[in-house]
Amino acid sequence: MPAGTSGPSTLLALPSRHQECPGVLFGLPAGASVGFVTGCQAANFSALAAARHALSQRCGWDVEEHGLYGAPEIAVVVGAEAHVTVHTALQMLGLGRERVHRVAVDGQGRMLPTALAATLATLAGRPTLVCAQAGNINTGAFDPLAEIADLTAKHGAWLHVDGAFGLWAGASPRLRELVRGVERADSWATDAHKWLNVPYDCGLVFCAHPEAHRAALTAHADYLEQTAGRERDPFEWVPEFSRRARGFTVWAALRHLGRRGVADLVDRCCSHARRFAAGLRAGDRSAGQVEILNEVVLNQVLVRFAPPAGGDAESTDDFTREVIRRVQLDGTCWLSGTTWQGRAAMRISISNWSTTEADVERSVAAILRAAEA
Repeated sequence: MPAGTSGPSTLLALPSRHQECPGVLFGLPAGASVGFVTGCQAANFSALAAARHALSQRCGWDVEEHGLYGAPEIAVVVGAEAHVTVHTALQMLGLGRERVHRVAVDGQGRMLPTALAATLATLAGRPTLVCAQAGNINTGAFDPLAEIADLTAKHGAWLHVDGAFGLWAGASPRLRELVRGVERADSWATDAHKWLNVPYDCGLVFCAHPEAHRAALTAHADYLEQTAGRERDPFEWVPEFSRRARGFTVWAALRHLGRRGVADLVDRCCSHARRFAAGLRAGDRSAGQVEILNEVVLNQVLVRFAPPAGGDAESTDDFTREVIRRVQLDGTCWLSGTTWQGRAAMRISISNWSTTEADVERSVAAILRAAEA
């Protein structure tokens, strides 16, 4: 397809011999709209634009026509460890990245329902947007989505789920319980270039209210011949106007893998994460003391290294960063550092389809070598 043209239809032909929205892989409603965007940043932006439209419309305000000057104020509620892309989306939408109500989380970064209930009680009668998380960027932890859905429904709030990694747990029968209740949200965002391994800068936005999704992002011009009925103009569901055909690579990957293949891919990567954690825990005692900071529920492993001679929190931070630097220079594998709850940590994230158990074992050995005195 020539550069600058819109992509193919966003309905994907899966091996079940009928066309479906890719969201059904995750247990989302079959009627949800979908758009192919550049990644979870753009997906969060698109979903929250739909939320802004719908919540404003309920108050009798057309935010696309009249903007935010004089508009009813939308209260935004996020978990204390919401991903930066949610805050950036709020910034771009004029809702303010810091003009939010932060809800306390537990030791793994999961939103506490009791804290959410208390926050919502203070917002009674106000249009409210709640952003939940499926897969904490550091720990992989999931907000309790079913309980959050109960609370937001009672309040009449719009519930958005940021699921860059975690939404894909819904494709696995083994992991589906992690996203129980996700189908009750109003919008969802995820990446395709992680788990699905399609070319970089590919994400997905879903919305349970197609009319709000389209109204928030569509464009009109005299030279545009917009379609109706079952046909779709892909640019109406995304921020970009001229865009590459991301839908084709997603379709091809799903067509090749099928439902079982996607589930196997997700399960295998999560199994590798558990193997990473177990291998590091059982590592050579000549290395620095290894601490796994997270409950390994998905594909993320968060590790901290104390110096072999011991030391305080600051020296452990320094040694952890030094181990990360050594591993990156070694070249066996590449991983990054992070700061989580004020502590330096090594962040291991596994989503490559080609990673094997042998790769994990070699990587564990390289990390333990790097942690030696």
